[in-house]
Parts: sequence; structure tokens; C-alpha cells
Amino acid sequence: MSSLDFPRYGDKQNSPFFEEFLVRLLEQRDRVGLTDLIRRIDALMITVEPGHSVPYVGELCLMTPYHYLITLESESHYTHVLRIDMSAPDILVREVKDPNTQGIFRSLNEVYPIGAHKPNSRYMGEVFRVTDVHDVVELQKSRDVRFFNQDQIRKLEMPGNMAIVKPSPYTHNIVGYWERPERDIRVYALGWSTVRDDVQAAYLEAKEARATLGLESLLLPIDHLATRIYSQNREAAILEWLTLTSYYYWGSYDIVSQNSSTNVTKSVHHANELESPAKVFTAANHPYFVNHLLKLPSPTEAFVRNYGPRLHHLAVAVRDGETAGKANIDYVVDTLRDCGKDFLLDVIGSKEEGLKQIFSSASEYSSLIVEYVQRFGDFQGFFTKDNVAELTHAAGVEESLRALEAEAGS
Repeated sequence: MSSLDFPRYGDKQNSPFFEEFLVRLLEQRDRVGLTDLIRRIDALMITVEPGHSVPYVGELCLMTPYHYLITLESESHYTHVLRIDMSAPDILVREVKDPNTQGIFRSLNEVYPIGAHKPNSRYMGEVFRVTDVHDVVELQKSRDVRFFNQDQIRKLEMPGNMAIVKPSPYTHNIVGYWERPERDIRVYALGWSTVRDDVQAAYLEAKEARATLGLESLLLPIDHLATRIYSQNREAAILEWLTLTSYYYWGSYDIVSQNSSTNVTKSVHHANELESPAKVFTAANHPYFVNHLLKLPSPTEAFVRNYGPRLHHLAVAVRDGETAGKANIDYVVDTLRDCGKDFLLDVIGSKEEGLKQIFSSASEYSSLIVEYVQRFGDFQGFFTKDNVAELTHAAGVEESLRALEAEAGS
């Protein structure tokens, strides 16, 4: 298998450094066997504030096709496991019991003006299924990748059957590896296992609403995960992700009107993103301190300065087709609006362009946006340039308002 055999898309120009080390890193990754050892994303990890996990589970189970499975209780955390099936990644929703809990993940929020308002709330990262965790860890250590030791994993109350890379300096996310035969069910070595009545009630209410509203058959698994990073870290963050995973570089598009670029990576093992979501990186084209000279908008850089580098949204795929005379995505959004869910703009795009997309408002529990995307026919891309410009602008408007509210409250 060659990670360099995939076609390249986009119009963003990368530096000679990026192009050189993209080839060298992927060739070496393939040669030593890491590409084959590291398989799909098995789980996504999100932490929320005390008291926020139950409503967040309800929100996710209404707005996505996830089901509540079980709660794992450790000394300082509750971890709720959400699952669709074994062909899509789980979501682990972690709740800190004590609002004053200190630790490395909280410190990643506290230095940012809006991030500090929810110091325990953040997307943490992904867990990859690997075929031999010992070999993966040893190979990655030989490439200067640093891991938490087992004592640190225990103190952080992360699953003990994982090897976990320390947070990225570029994205502030972690990557976990665990050895799981593909035929085996996912079991997380963490705490006491229970089905909590309050979480189950929130889930069942959401599931019943999802079915009654006709959303059950329309919502598909997660299509992609979008991280926002500082402008100067764009190339390093992409290359680091390709170093840690078995993903390849799909390409980058320059979004001139929003002074940003959108950069896409995909799994070499799964052509279907619903089995292992694509990972997208968005970065400004210029750092904030030149904007007063360039007179350009900079919503992505502003987001990172306010929240820190972090996941911005997770995109849920919507089944192609129509319901009640509308494109399925329009039906989903109209139905959720009737349930009180807010969106940042109207659905954009068209069947003729190949896809339609929309952003929800950011969750009050996790600060994450849910994107919905419907592709028509055999459209293979993630966006059109006009679509992503409108989405970026709409998110920037809401985030600017949040920043003003944070300043007024501080």
C-alpha cells in the first residue's frame, strides 16, 4: 500500500517544506508498516462540565444517530459511551465530577478568554484501532512521538487499555491507540459499568423524538471532524496528524474571501468516511497581527485566539434523497428548528452543485457545532468554495458575539 497514490485536490499552495516532508513521512510510514498497523477511528472523546453530560447526551442522541450504551464511573469522571454500531466510531462523553479538577486538559482551556469560561469542556481526540499496540508504540517512539505513561493514564482516568499520545502543540488534541481484533466488541477499561437512569431517560426521550419526527432513517454517521488551528501551524498540524495516523493528504482549498484555507485528510483504509471520518484542518492565511494592514476578515484566527486550537465542528451525513417534497437535509433542519434547535444560517448549496450544508449553533454544553451535509448522487467532495465561505462567515459572526459577551461578563 502506498499512501501517496491517492489523487490530490485543491488550489492551496503549500511550502516546499510541506511537500518534501509529506512524501518523506508517508513513504517512511508505509515502509516501516505503521500505515498497515493503524486502522480506523474507533472512538471520539469529549469532556464537558459537571452537570452537562446528561443534557449533552440527549442533544447528541436527537441530532445524530447515536444511542446511549453504558456509563463508566471512575473516581473523578463519568464516561458515557454512545454507539451507532461497530462500523462507526463511538463517542465517549466524559463529565468531570468536581468543577475544580485541575489537569493538563483543563490548562489547555484556561489561557483562552472564551475557552476559560468552560475550563473542563473540550474535544479531546480520537482513538484508533491498531493490530499490534506494542509495535505501534515502539515505532512511534522511534519517530520522537511522546506518550503518557501508564501511571499518568491512570491519574487522568483514561481507559487503561490504551496507549495515548501527549497533546499536540498544534491542535491540543490527543491520539489514542488500542489493540482490538476487528471482530471483537469495543470494551473500555475504565471504572464501574452502569446504565444510569437519568442518562437513559434523556436518551430515550431523544430517541423517541428522533423516530417520531422521521429523522431515524435520514441521519447517518459522522462524515468529518473539523479542527481550527493558528495560521502558522497549518502545515505542521497536517504533517503531525499524518505521522500519528494512517490518513493521507486529500488536498487544500484557499478560501480567499474569509482569509483561510480548508485542508482535508482521509483514511487510506476506508474510502467511505462514515466508517472512519475525514479529518479537516482550517487555518487563517495570515496571522492576526497583520490584519490591520491587510483589512481582511479573519474568523478562523479569531476563533483560535478566543477558544484555543480545538475541534470546531463534527459533520453528520444526511442520507441522499427527499422527504415530504424536500431534500432530506432541508427536512432534517426544518424539523430540528421546530424542536427549538438553532442554526447559524439557512441550508446552503444545491443539488446542481452536488451538496448542501448547514451549521448548527454551538452547543451550550460542549461548544461544538454540528454540521449537516447531504451529497447528491456521486458527488465526492466535502464542500464548494462558496459554501465553505458562507459557513465560515456565519460561524465567525456567532463567535464574535460570544467573545463580546465574554468580555462584558469578565
